Amino acid sequence: MNAFEIFYRQLIELEGYRKVLEGLKNTAFIAVFGLLIGMVMGCILATCKILPRTNRLIKILSGVVDVYVAIFRGTPMVVQLLLIHFVIFPAIGVDISAVTEAILAFGLNSAAYVSEIVRGGILSIDIGQTEAGRALGLNYRITMIKIILPQAIKNVIPTLGNEFIALLKETSVVSFIAVVDITKAFQNIANSTYEYIVPYIMLALVYLVLVLAVTGIIKLIERRLRASDKR
Repeated sequence: MNAFEIFYRQLIELEGYRKVLEGLKNTAFIAVFGLLIGMVMGCILATCKILPRTNRLIKILSGVVDVYVAIFRGTPMVVQLLLIHFVIFPAIGVDISAVTEAILAFGLNSAAYVSEIVRGGILSIDIGQTEAGRALGLNYRITMIKIILPQAIKNVIPTLGNEFIALLKETSVVSFIAVVDITKAFQNIANSTYEYIVPYIMLALVYLVLVLAVTGIIKLIERRLRASDKR
């Protein structure tokens, strides 16, 4: 029996595909919801960073954001995941599923990167946009929400797409906390058959297809946005 026949038997006849589908679902959940959390928190953190430093509270808030970004950008994703799973949640007595822990870990990590992405996008918007909003009688918060942030996010969609792709690939570390992702599913097949070449080639192809699909969606969104700008 050759390598492909062994892989086929384990995947189809012995129903290894069930774990593959479960892993694919977990990988997608963690990446998508991690990015959503990261985008919401990232926008908040970016806004805190660019607030006019008119008082001591805002300066302290900006400093806290700096520390947050430095910690999450300066430590490996797998270390953050292990700390959340084995240290933080057990210490505070919270008992949630490992998938939820992974989503939170990836969301918190993504927020640090998204905050810098969005901050750069906000700073790229002409100051005249802010002045126009204030001239219309809008306060700083409304000007930011209604005028500046929508334009900033539109400008940084390609970079946010790259962040999503990075998250998607980084989900391969969630097996450290016993989550079955797409990598773990194919590892199980390989370990069951002691045949590693075909499972890992197939794993690489699955990731490649996922990344190409995400890239295509991002390009489609960009085209739609460019078309709307021309109207």
